Amino acid sequence: MLPSTRDDDVPGVRPPARRRGSLAAPALAGVAAAVASALGTSLDIWTLPVPARVVITVVVAALVGALTWATLAPQSPGSGPRAAKGTPPPAELPPVIAHFTGRREVLAELHEQFALRERPSSGDQDAPLVVSLYGRAGVGKSALATRFAHEVIGEFPDGQLYFDLRGADGAVRPEEVLAAFLRALGVRLTTDPGGLVELQKLWWTWTKDLRVLIFLDNAQSGEQVRDLIPPEPGCAVIVTSRQPLFLRNRYDRQLAVFTEAQGVELLARLAGDERVAADLDSALAIVRLCDRLPLAISICGGRLATRERWSLRELADRLADERRRLGQLEVGTQIDRSVRASLQLSYDDCTGIQRRLLRLLGLLPAPDVQAWVAGDLLGASELDGADQLEALVDAQLAECSGRDVTGSMRYRLHDLVRLFAREVAVRDEPEERRRAAIERVLYGYRRRAESAATERWPQDWRRRGVRTGGDSGEISSAAWFTAERLALLSAVHMARSQELWDLAWATGRAFCSLCHSLRAYWSDWREVADLVCEAAERTGDQRAVGIALMERAAVVGGSGRSAEARADAERALEIFTGLGESWWAARAMRTVGMTLFGEGNLDHGQGYLTGAISAFKAEDDRWWQARTQRNLAELRLAQGRLAEARRLLEDSLAVFESGGNRYSEAQTQRVLGEVLAAEARELLKAGDASAAERRFVLAGNALRFAIRAFHERGEEWEEARCLRAAGEIGDPQAGLREYAGVRLAKETLEKLGDSWGVARTRSSEGAALARLGRTEEAVAALREAVREFAELGDRWWQARGLRTLGEVLLAAGRRDEAHEPVAEALEIYHSLGNEAGASRARALLDRVTRKGP
Repeated sequence: MLPSTRDDDVPGVRPPARRRGSLAAPALAGVAAAVASALGTSLDIWTLPVPARVVITVVVAALVGALTWATLAPQSPGSGPRAAKGTPPPAELPPVIAHFTGRREVLAELHEQFALRERPSSGDQDAPLVVSLYGRAGVGKSALATRFAHEVIGEFPDGQLYFDLRGADGAVRPEEVLAAFLRALGVRLTTDPGGLVELQKLWWTWTKDLRVLIFLDNAQSGEQVRDLIPPEPGCAVIVTSRQPLFLRNRYDRQLAVFTEAQGVELLARLAGDERVAADLDSALAIVRLCDRLPLAISICGGRLATRERWSLRELADRLADERRRLGQLEVGTQIDRSVRASLQLSYDDCTGIQRRLLRLLGLLPAPDVQAWVAGDLLGASELDGADQLEALVDAQLAECSGRDVTGSMRYRLHDLVRLFAREVAVRDEPEERRRAAIERVLYGYRRRAESAATERWPQDWRRRGVRTGGDSGEISSAAWFTAERLALLSAVHMARSQELWDLAWATGRAFCSLCHSLRAYWSDWREVADLVCEAAERTGDQRAVGIALMERAAVVGGSGRSAEARADAERALEIFTGLGESWWAARAMRTVGMTLFGEGNLDHGQGYLTGAISAFKAEDDRWWQARTQRNLAELRLAQGRLAEARRLLEDSLAVFESGGNRYSEAQTQRVLGEVLAAEARELLKAGDASAAERRFVLAGNALRFAIRAFHERGEEWEEARCLRAAGEIGDPQAGLREYAGVRLAKETLEKLGDSWGVARTRSSEGAALARLGRTEEAVAALREAVREFAELGDRWWQARGLRTLGEVLLAAGRRDEAHEPVAEALEIYHSLGNEAGASRARALLDRVTRKGP
């Protein structure tokens, strides 16, 4: 993954992740933290004279040194950022249905199995318990699993996770489930975590020592489930499926249909005890006609509850007639005849608008929906649609799946009900009415997605974009996307299947913008970006094609595929230039420049970045101009042109500070800290220790500002980058503190699954170890970093690691060993066209081959 291809200064708000450890910090560090925090927040040192700045920052630096040792000490379980921030553990279990009935014997067996796992003699204490409930569709597996999960919720204080694997209705990939579970545990995957193996490693890391209950509903096969089971014995997994899954460490239980007594009890719970007791024979007839299947009995009970004028005998006679009629017809193999009969009776008894809503809901592939969807399907108000949806819930034809993170209730259809509704829709709903209803819903998703994306990242949507809300707006946009992502993803695919190309493009574009701003949902992001490109080509709109290419360049570049990203950005630049779209052309120019920078081609990349800055200035877009200036400053830093880099950063800071953009301000402070540190090292090398000390202090202050800002926002990935930069300052008086910061950054990035970031930080770790005189450890870390960069295909950073390795070996007097890595670095720099890197490597090679000191 190439850092310079990332559009990484769009805000992302997310819960912090948990860290682990065992040592407590000294009490004195608490005092240091309080004083350092007071100084850092109450004094704006950038407005003070230089001597005053130096005095204050030296004091703060000393105090933060003590604070660093305190905060870098490993923390005890449960005392990490999640606990400190008060973030609750995930609680994703669906609600227990109000009319849950029976299954006492099975519940007792499940409790016994959970009790056995805690006994020393159980023999399975090194692996989690896996409970598999299987049986025919409609037998009540999910209802039972939900009820039991709620009964044992107290045994799993670290959270409860839930995912509907969709069964035969479209199996979900294990990667998607693991990514969702990791996010629920507080892991923000701001980089592409890679494939299943990498996600599994993260999953195992984050569930270690935790007690988490995992509920996997509607599994299709054992293969779909095996990769989702953590090795942690404190966890437990409940799986429902229509067939046995043959999993390890399992307790398999086939769920049969109800007994007649249980069926009558369920019917009474819905229709009323007195009503059933008054005609028990008819109640038994209804249960038998439903084949004692809980779903069918629930549907019949729901109709009786909403039709008080019906007698039980009348319903039994209707059901018997329906069963006879269905027996003369071809009955679909996927829907049990008893369920079809009960569905048909309930469907026939609904009002016309309720029947129409059920038909149209059956056409939607989304796993569940918010209430507004019902209004759009019917062409009615959201309130009217919600009323009709609740009527379907009362009739047991729809069900509530719980409230999402926005606080909105979500609704779904049982998969058998969905099949029935889809069949009836195709049969009874004219095609033009079906298409019109689908279009209304798709437009609804488009409007909401574009609104959320614009609120979250306005600069991605318009010139001189300004956020209309504050942080609360950011949080609500992110929460909306979290709640609606799967439904929105299905909407994009549905628009494509219906060949509604404008809708597919626009909705997909908003989806990509939201993923981009959150640095999340990488597999979905890549998938939708490809679809957006296809839709844009189908529309024939070249502007849409250019924007789609930019969206794809962002995700493939962030995934480390720089050549593909550059090709897309260059084509977009050609399109926008031809159309006279100067603002978009400037953005494409910047992307090309950043991709070249990420590939190590600094000389070529700088031309595009300077061109983009001029173009944004002409457009009077100060935000994008400042952002691109910061990118150019990073390139100038790599070239060693430090004075230019600092001037660019100071200009950018003024823009971000005046606009109140704390996120971009903090990112710019991080780069400024890196530039000031480089200046300090140059001064130290020139023999001006006093001036170097002042620069070291200012560099540390800038980086502490950035660390604090990202820590307050819960931006752990950005905080880790700042910690790494602080560990690279190179202050001779702060070697241990810098090394500790780099170690913490590496630990954090490992937990976030950022393989490139880990390699990058390992290189910093090697340099920090070398400054401490721990040469062997430094050489080992640098060789490992070089190997990792080679595996990732990042030749520029491979060359930088080789050059640093050569410097460390030369400083240790191991001249012969230094020759090979430096020569290899020079060769790579030449192949990249990186003259600045080649010049440095050549100078180092001259020192290596020169005799004497």
